[in-house]
Amino acid sequence: MKLSKKSRYGIAALIDLAIYQKEGRVALNNIAERNKISLQYLEQVFAALRRNKIVKSIKGAQGGYLLAKDVKDITVAEIIDALDGTYKIEDEEGENVASHIIQDKIVDRVNDNLDEILTNITLRDLLEAHGEYIEYNQNMYYI
Repeated sequence: MKLSKKSRYGIAALIDLAIYQKEGRVALNNIAERNKISLQYLEQVFAALRRNKIVKSIKGAQGGYLLAKDVKDITVAEIIDALDGTYKIEDEEGENVASHIIQDKIVDRVNDNLDEILTNITLRDLLEAHGEYIEYNQNMYYI
């Protein structure tokens, strides 16, 4: 499994959105600027997130984006699935014994572990990690 650039940008943008939506709707161009992501690319990312009801958009002069759900209810699995489709390794093709063994001992186990990890990491977890990282780096003294 490779985490695509689209998913990486989407996750980063959602962390940004979660931080700044406390001040109200967040303009996509502000998210793009803060995260150094092309606005046009981010529009495609947010279209997919909107279709999957992870974000909602508000039209108009004071428009922007908000999360459609609480951060504790948005999983990394849901985000990746919205942006890239399934994140699982494809099933093994073939009817021979080796194919069944590969499916059972490798593919199914990897997919089960991926599911376990990605469905148990929420946007809230990522926000907390972001806050800890910022706080740690602000307390660092360089000589």
